[in-house]
Amino acid sequence: MRTGIDLGGTKIEIIAMDNRDQIVYQKRAATPQRDYQKTLTTITDMIHSLEKELGQETSIGMGTPGAISQKTGKLKNSNSICLNNQPLKQDLEKRLNREIRTSNDANCFALSEAADGAAAEASSVFGVIIGTGTGAGIVIDGKILEGVNRISGEWGHNPLPWPKDDERANSCYCGRNACIETFLSGPGMEADFFKTNGLQIKAHEIVKNAADSDKQAEACLQKYEHRLARALAHVINIIDPEIIVLGGGLSNIKRLYQNVPKLWGEFIFSDMVLTKLVPPMYGDSSGVRGAARLWDR
Repeated sequence: MRTGIDLGGTKIEIIAMDNRDQIVYQKRAATPQRDYQKTLTTITDMIHSLEKELGQETSIGMGTPGAISQKTGKLKNSNSICLNNQPLKQDLEKRLNREIRTSNDANCFALSEAADGAAAEASSVFGVIIGTGTGAGIVIDGKILEGVNRISGEWGHNPLPWPKDDERANSCYCGRNACIETFLSGPGMEADFFKTNGLQIKAHEIVKNAADSDKQAEACLQKYEHRLARALAHVINIIDPEIIVLGGGLSNIKRLYQNVPKLWGEFIFSDMVLTKLVPPMYGDSSGVRGAARLWDR
């Protein structure tokens, strides 16, 4: 029995998966905001509850925002900033008195979809998270590509490629400007709509209004699609994956899967683009399935 944990900015999800890859237990809890110690307590309580109900100890894999630093052993690059510079893995192992395996949440998402999800037949997969933040994971022949610095797939903190004049000034929490995340995350879409129209509305409202023929919302979505196409074209030029799977809240925008591939060809260094862009099979539970699969390696 394998336990998977997805530590997100707003929710923590836990599952138990049996040896047939079936989920036999699943629970969610709100993530304590800006409180590291309460986050540790919530995770350990959820694990103890799961194992009490199942009547056995399990292996534990966890997807985290950010990654473990090779230099310090502490978490780095998390957009849940209370986790940064904290020995998350070590603290949980002390509380649980056993080893846990961790990987970036986007890596876990990509692993899940490559194993038995939307990209199950592909040998090379780029798994994208577009939600509260923007990140990605790479899976080659069924294995996560971690990278020597453990930053493989940190796509969201590269600059938006082929920028236009109004795409150079966005400041990012990482300290740089014009990161892809500042344009393609949900907050990035909302900020762009406010910058253009002076109105503060949520990303899901922008999508709904565009479907209802609102011209301002439609213009915002068209800009978003063009930016996503450029950003993914950059990835295709470097990795050339068979399949790109979108995850996160914005992956639910159905028009992306038709419109973005129509746009990215202009920026891809090839006379033919065979890469497929697909939605996830397991939705927002894909990452937690991948976390459980960290013990398959």
